[in-house]
Amino acid sequence: MSHLLAPTRLGDLTLSNRIAMAPVTRARSGADGVPTAANAAYYAQRAAAGLIVSEATNVSRHSAAFELAPGLHDDAQVAGWRRVMDAVHTAGGRLFAQLWHSGRVSSYALLDGRAPLAPSAVNDDLHLLQPYAALENGFYTRIAASPSRAMTVQDIHAAVDEFRVAARNAMRAGIDGIELHAANGYLPHQFLSPHTNRRDDAFGGSLANRARFLELVLRAVLDEVPAGRIGVRLSPFAAYNNATDPATEETYAYVARMLGEAGIGYLHAADSNAWAGAPDMDRILAVLRPNFGGAIIANGGLDPAAADALIASGMADLASFGRSFIANPDLVDRIRCGGPYNTPDPFTFYGGGVHGYLDYEPLAA
Repeated sequence: MSHLLAPTRLGDLTLSNRIAMAPVTRARSGADGVPTAANAAYYAQRAAAGLIVSEATNVSRHSAAFELAPGLHDDAQVAGWRRVMDAVHTAGGRLFAQLWHSGRVSSYALLDGRAPLAPSAVNDDLHLLQPYAALENGFYTRIAASPSRAMTVQDIHAAVDEFRVAARNAMRAGIDGIELHAANGYLPHQFLSPHTNRRDDAFGGSLANRARFLELVLRAVLDEVPAGRIGVRLSPFAAYNNATDPATEETYAYVARMLGEAGIGYLHAADSNAWAGAPDMDRILAVLRPNFGGAIIANGGLDPAAADALIASGMADLASFGRSFIANPDLVDRIRCGGPYNTPDPFTFYGGGVHGYLDYEPLAA
């Protein structure tokens, strides 16, 4: 695993290895999306990763696909994230916050009775959308998505500004950088997809118009965060949440060039279909690598050997692991030793307390 364990540079940061922790929603924030002491302990346990990308973090009260996810849109949340960052930095780690707006993938039950916002009011596929919430008995489960309403131009610019404020708040909290979540069928991905974006104004129709929302969000975030400390997560072929595209290669070659021209630090290439047994990583990297000169983080269904080989080939610069990091806080040491690895418990992925969150057995045991 010599390539995975080698140090690297990301913008102005030196990373101790090329093993990243992927953004994995755990739905254990405190009231009103404020990170807790348990969240700080969770991320500090995993600080040996070259880079931690946080769980998806709401930029607005009107963005929520998962109940009990954290936010970065008010002062209490900033204070909570500062506690997380103090713990991560004390343990020697680096953390980027993933900024998230779920768009149409939500429910009125998560949005104070409001309809979810979307590029267009496409509501004939709600059964394919995946919002989640905590039941009164403490269990966590998928709930029904609510019909969305099409965003006005004013709504669009307000959402752009929400990303700007969240990025500013990340810097106030001492977070090392940010990742824009433009994958998995959430709002930026919805604008890119001609299935979910059927607008006929400056934000719909042509590829350049459909990419305009992501471009404006990126410009707003660049006002707050150095380019080298910004990443963007993309899942070009993802079926998750149904933001499909019949011209995927054309769309994402364009997007990769646009992001590369902005000089951002990395693209996070998410192979969301790998978990369903239909991996697309080779296709994703074939689109992104020729069109983007910065670092690429490969994610989705990779074991350490496959990740090491991808980095050795030059098609990726880092690899991120999600479920493996859930079950193995000391994953870097386990990769260095060749295992063994704990098996993740899917029944404790979302919600609950410290069980399945802070109590996986360490390698030393």
